[in-house]
Amino acid sequence: MLLVEQLIDVCHRVYEKGFVSAFDGNLSVFTPENTILITRSNVCKGAVGLEDILEIDLYGRVISGSGKISTEFKLHQFAYAYRPDVFGVIHTHSAYATAFASSKNKIVNDVFPEVILSLGKIPLCKYATPSTDDLPKSLHEFISEGWAYLLENHGAVTLGTDIYDAYYKMEKLEHTAKIISIARCLGGVNKLPQEKIDELKSISEKVYGIKQY
Repeated sequence: MLLVEQLIDVCHRVYEKGFVSAFDGNLSVFTPENTILITRSNVCKGAVGLEDILEIDLYGRVISGSGKISTEFKLHQFAYAYRPDVFGVIHTHSAYATAFASSKNKIVNDVFPEVILSLGKIPLCKYATPSTDDLPKSLHEFISEGWAYLLENHGAVTLGTDIYDAYYKMEKLEHTAKIISIARCLGGVNKLPQEKIDELKSISEKVYGIKQY
């Protein structure tokens, strides 16, 4: 499957999962030609077709395609520039993850072994106005820390070794946020012992290449 076909497929999955509504979110892939394929602005991800994908260079200049470039392309540009292991980026407003990003309750990183192993630390990035240079800068402090990020009062971002990897990480992030929300309603979250967390962090770095901070 071509990269552009993969991108379109994941756009549809993200919408069907309810991770975005209306024209929310943006998705991209990094190509072997060092260009970015990204969803255009003002398009429902459930209806994305070939005509809705733009190819841009690392400076945000449109190479091919028609339509307005997403105002948040700088977020994708930043991730590819700082993470040579990243080839897919997804930004959504998934309900549970965004609820944590917009509330005084922090998502915890020491509950589920699979989250520690596959996502690493899930930092909350300080609020930055969408479309401005402050948005990618809000990730700067945490860009090397794992693969999932919460954007304060905004949404969530996941990175991947390809677009499907980024999608499954977003799915895992949202699922984790949902379970933690339910657990807190049932009386609280049962955290793992520190020695088990340290063991998982060691495995995460050795097996998945995810450094834990």
